[in-house]
Order: sequence, then C-alpha cells, then structure tokens
Amino acid sequence: MKINSEIIDKSLASIGIENLNAMQNATLEANEKNKDLILLSPTGSGKTLAYLLPVLKSMKTDSQKVQALILAPSRELAQQIEQVWRSLGTGFKVNTCYGGRPSNGEKRELMVPPALLIGTPGRLQDHIERGNFDVSDIKTLVLDEFDKSLEMGFSQQMEAIISRIPNLEKRILTSATDAVSIPAFTGIQNPIKLDYSEKNNMLKGLKVFSVKGKNNDKMDLLYQLLCYLGNDSTLIFCNQRETVEKVSIYLMERRVSNEFFHGKLEQPDRERVLSKFRNGSCTAFISTDLASRGLDIPEIKNIIHFDSPVRLDEFVHRNGRTARMEAEGSAFVLLAEKEELPAYITPLPLILTLPALSSMPPKPEWVTLYIGKGKKDKLSKMDIVGFMFKKGQLAKDELGMVEVKEYYSFAAIKISKVNDVLRLVENEKIKNMKVKIEIAE
Repeated sequence: MKINSEIIDKSLASIGIENLNAMQNATLEANEKNKDLILLSPTGSGKTLAYLLPVLKSMKTDSQKVQALILAPSRELAQQIEQVWRSLGTGFKVNTCYGGRPSNGEKRELMVPPALLIGTPGRLQDHIERGNFDVSDIKTLVLDEFDKSLEMGFSQQMEAIISRIPNLEKRILTSATDAVSIPAFTGIQNPIKLDYSEKNNMLKGLKVFSVKGKNNDKMDLLYQLLCYLGNDSTLIFCNQRETVEKVSIYLMERRVSNEFFHGKLEQPDRERVLSKFRNGSCTAFISTDLASRGLDIPEIKNIIHFDSPVRLDEFVHRNGRTARMEAEGSAFVLLAEKEELPAYITPLPLILTLPALSSMPPKPEWVTLYIGKGKKDKLSKMDIVGFMFKKGQLAKDELGMVEVKEYYSFAAIKISKVNDVLRLVENEKIKNMKVKIEIAE
C-alpha cells in the first residue's frame, strides 16, 4: 500500500514546516506526472526535502526490501540526506553506506533491509555486486548532485549500479548546473526539467569584492583581510590540498585559530572539523572545492577566494555558500600584485582597500568537547544536553550545538566554562556509561 498525503503532512509537521517553497511544490507536482525529473538547484535551497517527499510518496508499507536508492558524491552529503529523512519521522528504515569505514558493519545492517538506502557510488556498487541486498524492489533512483559525481569520476560506478536495477520506474537527477550532458546509462528519457539554478536566481544579498596585494605574498594579504573581517564565519577556498594545509599552518603561526578540510582527511577528522565550524568553535575554515557543495554549513558570512577557481561555475558554487535564504554575505577575491582578475568575473567586483593596521581576529566564543559515545551506544542529543546542564552545571546560553555521530559526539560550550565543565564531569557517567570527554583538538 502506497503512502497518502496525510503522511506527508505529518512528516512536514515533525520538522516544523507549514509551507513548502516554490521549488519543493513544483517537484511534488512534477512527481504526479510519473515522468523522470531533472532538478537544477544549488546546495542550501531545500532540494533534499524537495526530492525526499516524492521518494516518501513512492514507498509501500508492505515491502520488506530496499525500495529507493539515493547516490551522493560524498559521505557528508549522504549523511545529511539520512539526517533529513530521519527528521521526517516516516517510520521507514534508512541506512547509509560510504567509504572510509569498514563495510562489514554496513553488511550486517543490510541484513534487515532499509526502505531507503543512501550511499556513495563506489561503496554501493560493492554491496550490490556482493549481493548484500536485494535490488528487485527498487522503483525510485535519485542521483543527487549528479554533476559533482561526474566531476569526481564516478561514471563507471553509477553505470554499474543502474545496470543491475531491473525494475526502476522513476529517476530523479539533481544538479547545480545545466552544463553537463546526461549520459545514456542513466536511462532518463523525456524528463521534466525544473530550473532553480543560481544562474536564474542570482544571490541578491551577495556583495563581491576584489582585494589587491602590494606584492606576491597572498598569505599576508589573507591575514590582513581576516583581521579586517573580525570574528564572522569565513570559508577560505584554495585550489589544491597542499595550499589548504600551507594556509592553515601560516594562520596558526599568526595565532589565528582555524580548521582545514579536503578529500584526504579521515572520516573522524572530517566530522570533527565540520562540527567545529558549524558550532562556532572555529570561524576560519580553509578548504578545497569539496566544501563548495554538499556540506551542511549554515550561516556563513564571508567567502574568500585565496585562489580563484578555473571556471565560472566553480566561482558561483563557492559564492553560493553565503547569502542564502535572503541573508546577506560577501565574497572576496584575493589578487597578488601581478595577478589579474579572471575574465569570467562580471560585473567587476567592488575594490576593497584594507586598512594598514587591524586588530587580530578575536578568539571564538565557543569550544568543542569530544564525547566518546554516539548513536551506536544509544546516546541521544537530549542525553548530552541533560548531562551538560545537570553534571556540567551549564546554563542554557552556555551550551551550543550538540551533534551525535555513530561512535562519538560533539558539544559546543562557552570557552569561559570549559575548565569548570571538564573538572565537574571528569568522573561522571552518561546513561550509566563511563565516557571520555575532552577538548576536540
């Protein structure tokens, strides 16, 4: 039996949404026409919910197999999709599979098949080829951020997966750009196309500046700009992993607290640095273009292009991390003395002249605690909140964002309280469990 509209309304109520945005409504309407769908939309626009609602409507309560499959180019995006699905309270089981962790645990979870399976192409291909779950009941396939998947070289894995699914009825493809051609292996024919891409929805609240240095040392120029910007959340883009790490080391030497992110980080490090940036423990975050899409990092005030990207679409994706949902934000293009502005940047940015002297950026107000238990230990967000209030003696405004991962958790607390809290909880237990609690370095 298929899901009715009352279940959809109940799921939306569970996440506090009374009215869908225009894109989400259009996606639901298009879904009723029983055709494949291409959705062009930037990260942060609500596209995950837009395609999850049609997925939910396709679910049958009497199936005991995987019914819908979502392919995502990164493990972070896969995890975020899972979180949105769980928040809807659908009652349908969901699992996520991705590289960077042992596959045996995933195999055990798949022995009780989820209705919705989300994962990265390589890991899902491996599970399918090993026969770890039955694909015969999969009717809906979502290729999320398909352009990014192509860019990252996942064509063969996606083709192998799709070729093994015999009974597909609907394909939903999302992309941030219309610049990619749709390969035949997707099986998409005569789709409905909904275009909510950034080229049709310019960021109204975004101001773009160029900042010219007096020599070829952009490191010093970056430091001056960060001093000028103060403590606002700032995402700094570099083109190469090596540059990301060099910039991070340089800023550390200048006593500017920061974190860096790129594809070679191990999963625990990825989750740690993202949590610190989300919760305000770190205000300067340096990354490759991996952070331009697919990461849940709200309320970024500033984008700095330490290196200008090669193409316009990459420039647009980076800038799309700020000025969202009617908010205001700024993007800064750093230029060495003899470096020219890329020709694709039009209109010309405003010229920002930095003051000769600025105070160092203030230290973040928050610090992140690592808690050595997570979802696998049946630990919940409310367990941690209650523990911090009762045993850590924190007031409500002294506890920030709490995130519970599979094997550990993170909690942001006011930096002025960290020593007191660590002392108070040193020998305490959470849910009768002895737990390691320390500053997340």
